[in-house]
Amino acid sequence: MPNPLSLAISTGEPAGIGPDITIGALLQLAGANHGNNGGSGHYRFHVLGDARLLAERAAALGVTHAWERRIADGDVVIEDIPLAVACDPGRLDARNGPYVLALLDAAIAGCLPQGRATPRYAAMVTAPVQKSTINDAGVPFTGHTEYLADSAGVARVVMMLAGPQPAHDNAMLRVALATTHLPLRAVPDALSIPLLLQTLIIIDADLRRYFGIARPRILVTGLNPHAGESGHMGREEIDVIVPALARAKDAGIDARGPFPADTLFQPRHLRDADCVLAMYHDQGLAPLKYGTFGHGVNITLGLPFIRTSVDHGTALDLAGTGQAEHGSMIEAIRSAVTMAGHATGRHPDGAGASHPGHTNPGLQPPC
Repeated sequence: MPNPLSLAISTGEPAGIGPDITIGALLQLAGANHGNNGGSGHYRFHVLGDARLLAERAAALGVTHAWERRIADGDVVIEDIPLAVACDPGRLDARNGPYVLALLDAAIAGCLPQGRATPRYAAMVTAPVQKSTINDAGVPFTGHTEYLADSAGVARVVMMLAGPQPAHDNAMLRVALATTHLPLRAVPDALSIPLLLQTLIIIDADLRRYFGIARPRILVTGLNPHAGESGHMGREEIDVIVPALARAKDAGIDARGPFPADTLFQPRHLRDADCVLAMYHDQGLAPLKYGTFGHGVNITLGLPFIRTSVDHGTALDLAGTGQAEHGSMIEAIRSAVTMAGHATGRHPDGAGASHPGHTNPGLQPPC
């Protein structure tokens, strides 16, 4: 058996449910970590967080003995990074803002070669953080995605969320965003041909590399109602999106559109798509989260390493209660395992491979 691949799990805001869902997910996955991931072998999970906090949270959840056995088995390793001050569930403390960033910095450092032949970690999984706590600590912070991009020195990354399509067994709905956390009035000015082209290049490359899709098929939404109605409801489709799609096609990328967003998210259209590119946050994530919330995964494309995360926030009111659902954390870990398997060649079955030439004739862009 090859050496185990190591994955980092950053436990996020200590007052939130990050420690809870990390513990819950790893306990549930305990029996599935011995060669059942596409035949790719064993994985070791490095949990980044305060060891005492994790032990306290395991006790609050009533799983102390199971958690201790999981660690004793050797495939869960606690990377002890101490809190600045003691933390009670549900009670934010800005003094622990730097601690949250220390978890991320440790994960990032481990995912980069740092003079080694291969990075220490094959991927990183992040639990939710509380942006306000970090900002209250005096550190400007807009989100995981932006922080990871800045730390890795990457000019452009793409946020993609993925979850199971209820109408199709074993099919995943993936939605990437051209813009992320912007006010709605700023979105049209942020869109440009180079931005959309670079976004499509990143999506295409990472779907090939990390998901084993031979020729990704990307469906692109319009910005305006009815995808602009041939210019009668806005010209962004004509002036920006269509030219970007033409350039993407010249680059060998199978990207189609623009399609009206209000009708695109139907099973009969999505069954032949590997990803949807939406123009702004709520346009793409509202339909995705409606169908997949609690089982979705947030994936950052375009980084020099694999990063997955949950599809929800810190849920301070649920921390330490045992009521937090850990389904999204399980899917985030499984996605990281799958992506790392493809990237390292340990996923021989080619799961998720696309079939070039298979199209859906019932979906035609209006422009």
